[in-house]
Amino acid sequence: MEKKLIKPDYIFESSWEVCNKVGGIYTVLSTRANTLQDMMKDKVIFIGPDVWHETECPYFVEDKSIFSDWKKQATKEGLNIKVGRWNIPGNPLAVLVDFMPFFSKKNEIYGWLWEHYQVDSLHAYGDYDEASMFSYAAGLVVESFYNFYLKKKDKVIYHGNEWMTGLGLLYINNRLPQIATIFTTHATSIGRSIAGNMKPLYDYLFAYNGDQMAMELNMQSKHSIEKQTAFNVDCFTTVSDITANECRELIDKAVDCVLPNGFEDGFVPSTAAAFTRKRKLARKKLLDVANALLGEQLDDNTLIVSTSGRYEFRNKGIDVYIEAMNRLLRDKELKKKVVAFIEVPGWVGEPRADLVARLESGEKYDTPLDVPQVTHWLHEMSHDNVLGMMKYYDMHNRKEDNVKLIFLPCYLDGKDGVLNMTYYDIVLGNDLCIYPSYYEPWGYTPLEAVAFKVPCITTDLAGFGQWVNSVEGRFGEITDGVKVIHRTDYNYSEVADTIKDTVAQFSCFTKKQVEECRNKAGQLSKKALWSEFIKYYEVAYDMALRKAEDRKKQLKLK
Repeated sequence: MEKKLIKPDYIFESSWEVCNKVGGIYTVLSTRANTLQDMMKDKVIFIGPDVWHETECPYFVEDKSIFSDWKKQATKEGLNIKVGRWNIPGNPLAVLVDFMPFFSKKNEIYGWLWEHYQVDSLHAYGDYDEASMFSYAAGLVVESFYNFYLKKKDKVIYHGNEWMTGLGLLYINNRLPQIATIFTTHATSIGRSIAGNMKPLYDYLFAYNGDQMAMELNMQSKHSIEKQTAFNVDCFTTVSDITANECRELIDKAVDCVLPNGFEDGFVPSTAAAFTRKRKLARKKLLDVANALLGEQLDDNTLIVSTSGRYEFRNKGIDVYIEAMNRLLRDKELKKKVVAFIEVPGWVGEPRADLVARLESGEKYDTPLDVPQVTHWLHEMSHDNVLGMMKYYDMHNRKEDNVKLIFLPCYLDGKDGVLNMTYYDIVLGNDLCIYPSYYEPWGYTPLEAVAFKVPCITTDLAGFGQWVNSVEGRFGEITDGVKVIHRTDYNYSEVADTIKDTVAQFSCFTKKQVEECRNKAGQLSKKALWSEFIKYYEVAYDMALRKAEDRKKQLKLK
């Protein structure tokens, strides 16, 4: 007989990306929030950093009537907080905390951390101090709220995401042992660093010593807080089997369970008419920009492909994407013209005035603009990796080239000055999306693509790619909606060739084959909704709460 899962009465969840859109963790938390709200209305409280201070946060709506009595008490305790709701589906409760005042006590806090948990903060630099002071402040917020409103009989969870929340988790572990703690690493700091420093990660994973590599790569402090948090929380989790393997080898601690990343499909147009209209609009915009930049008249028969995500040139496979497009230029099997976008935020300067002028004129042009590879001017263009690789391969988007590669180096937030459309309004205009990642604990970009019925190419070094293979029972093919390429430390060239061949194969598909492929992509995405994946979290909650209950008995906490 299955045991009944213990359910929490309250969940506090903290992350640097609560009401602060930085990367993929924002997507994880903000899409899962709706499902949690359905399960435990307003008993889930997100805690994020108040990086906005006096300026208005676009993701947060303050409401001074919520917990107003506690807020007065928190202020007396030296906490400067804003209470309100996260401006996302479900509108969950959120607390933003000002962590700046704790810098004055930084050495004292780090001393406490060393004394109780042997966390080495001596080698801190960059964002370590900022994240630690936020994490400490978030721990104080949980402690203050708990002492004001809750009792020892309440089943309470504190869930922290990434090493940046480790200090707060350890603080709660020490000060309020009756609270169950969960730590999720979305990528190990040392694994990401090994991959980003051009070292082979996978073939040598068994031989790497995490502590030694942390010293070599100057990552001691981040690695130390991550490792000690993993060992001291009630439930240590990660997002995929790939990262679970990394945790075991580099942190020397096996995860207690894997929590795959789901998503909500509320951002996908719900009616066929709205979807078709938005897709046409996105394609027109992308082709208008390409034509104005290139001095061409590419029509709707053009194959539009893209890659997107963070600007991690090797880890996200941007290098192999450019390589594949360069090889595609000479591929005899390609049956359509291709315009390939790279949508990653670089060190952007300003939108190109000459491009904007052409777009506003509405005229057709037959001559390209200077540097027809980029939509925005960049700071230090000569040092940019994308433009540098295109220059090395002599990829200048010439008239005779059947493949044109365009760098869109900014966040697609609807205010970039050229496209002026959000990423979700643009992505559905693609025919294919390509994410040939080398290091990708999960991989939201391909999941988002298939939600919009855009078939995609990814690798089995992405958690999402591995998940697709597990669903299909074999390597995913483009006819399944997702092509999953086997990628290793050393098969870069084969990956580039497989991408090239898959795009060429797709260019030969009939309308019916394309439609089947798009439908398969959409169907696959439905299997990754939060409603399907939240069960893994329920197991983690149960595991953490059982350990906390045992601890309460041992410590005789009533």
